[in-house]
Amino acid sequence: FQNEQIINAALLSLKIAFISASLAVVLGTMAGFVLSRYGPFRGKMILSGWITAPLVMPEVITGLSLLLLFVAMESMFGWPAGRGTTTIVIAHTTFCLAYVAVVVQSRLSSMDETLEEAAMDLGAGPVTTFTQITLPVILPAVIAGWMLAFTLSLDDLVIASFTSGPGATTLPMKIYSQVRLGVTPEINAVCTILIGIVAMGVIAASIVTKRQEIQRRRDEQAAIRVAA
Repeated sequence: FQNEQIINAALLSLKIAFISASLAVVLGTMAGFVLSRYGPFRGKMILSGWITAPLVMPEVITGLSLLLLFVAMESMFGWPAGRGTTTIVIAHTTFCLAYVAVVVQSRLSSMDETLEEAAMDLGAGPVTTFTQITLPVILPAVIAGWMLAFTLSLDDLVIASFTSGPGATTLPMKIYSQVRLGVTPEINAVCTILIGIVAMGVIAASIVTKRQEIQRRRDEQAAIRVAA
């Protein structure tokens, strides 16, 4: 905790991961909704390919392509001015939204569309139907997509190495640069803390899931008794 470079890198990684995951959830949810709810339209195949491309494309190719894009944009428009936090956020959002879109689209495909149709028959508009019916149903998938995007952004090394610049060193980049010179006790401490945080998160999620399952069974039994 007294190593300012590691602390700053960790804080930067958390900041980038939070912003990237939040943007990826918004864009990925919109993309998943369009692909799932809108029927065949012109350009749907291209849109689907664009969204799923980061899933199968090697990270080296993605990072290099984004680097060339940023260099071209800077020479043409003057933005972004150099590589740094902004370019890393854009890059992470680009490949994280693909995972969110797949998760949300999968949940929407298994959702009963008659719920939305019933809401519209009762006078609800598209926005009201989405916020009151669709979003609460797919909310677990949205949360799962955010957590997945946050983890992928926090863990990324290759793409961040291509799109970062001076003063924008993430925690994986910092760890990799130090490990090349030898494993120090500080690196061991950082890895131990990360493993502990992940373990506590998994245990907490398991406890919450188990309690929800117990509560669901109690509600079902109560409903059966009331019906009887």
